[in-house]
Amino acid sequence: MKDLLAKIVGLKVLVIGDIMLDHYVIGDTVRISPEAPVPVVAVENDKYALGAAANVALNVAQLGCHTEVVGKIGMDDMGGLIKNLFRENKIHFDPKFESATIDTITKSRVVVRGQQLCRIDRENRKLNYEIADANLINEICEKIQSVNAVIFSDYAKGTISNLNISKFVDAANVKDIFTAMDPKPINKLNFSGISLITPNKMESVQLAGLEIEPHDEPPWKKICDIIDDKYLPKNLVITLGVDGMLVQSMDRQILRIPTYAKEVFDVSGAGDTSISCLTAALTVGASLIQAAKFANIAAGIVVAKHGTAAISASELLGSENGQL
Repeated sequence: MKDLLAKIVGLKVLVIGDIMLDHYVIGDTVRISPEAPVPVVAVENDKYALGAAANVALNVAQLGCHTEVVGKIGMDDMGGLIKNLFRENKIHFDPKFESATIDTITKSRVVVRGQQLCRIDRENRKLNYEIADANLINEICEKIQSVNAVIFSDYAKGTISNLNISKFVDAANVKDIFTAMDPKPINKLNFSGISLITPNKMESVQLAGLEIEPHDEPPWKKICDIIDDKYLPKNLVITLGVDGMLVQSMDRQILRIPTYAKEVFDVSGAGDTSISCLTAALTVGASLIQAAKFANIAAGIVVAKHGTAAISASELLGSENGQL
């Protein structure tokens, strides 16, 4: 672990995707409202955290990488909070991607005694978060060619589109830059030839164009073969949450890696941690199995935390005596 982390420090990583703010309203409830049969929550404090592509960038930065994130935020209070968190965590954000015509995507969770009571989403679904301006796309392509790795963090909010994804991947392939994507099948992106894709269980089923019952065991061999043939990824890792990961090797053999998690409080952001660690490890030459074990340990630590969280190098070194 120590040797791998030493190689990762100093990598230049660009994260492109949907930037969100995670807002936690933390309090307690001791009575029911007289106005309606709902609990009254007495707020104790508010917590703000980077979400979606911003959380991927945070995970990468915590590993010691030089990190930049590209995506749209609004010129509103929530956008200001995101920029402050970027500065605090040494994540570069180009102000060209601020816009007065969009709302910063914010997910507010009301948490009572450690349990999520409800979630309130703030976003304007009629507004366009897509990066479509030709000059901006060209600037991003230049950024891509100056880094070691690019992570596409797609949460189906429009930042990544068929208009720009092919140009970004082509720009990376020109200089053999490592590329990774956490895809959302609902977005129906036409991407192929990416170095790594990391769908979760249901995303992998959807990418393969299959339908299964929620509690049925998916036909993993068939799913992996279809994804390989359709999207041509160099590496395929299917994240399974508390069940660990599935890894398909170059010879199309499937290996299941059990979860490292000792306790599971919140799986929010575990996929962000997984793709961050997989990308960093594979970029510095780790084998796919080594990278998957590394990411699995990191995700196992993150799910033991409340709320969206990132992994740190010190936490990884302290896990299982720092052994992979």
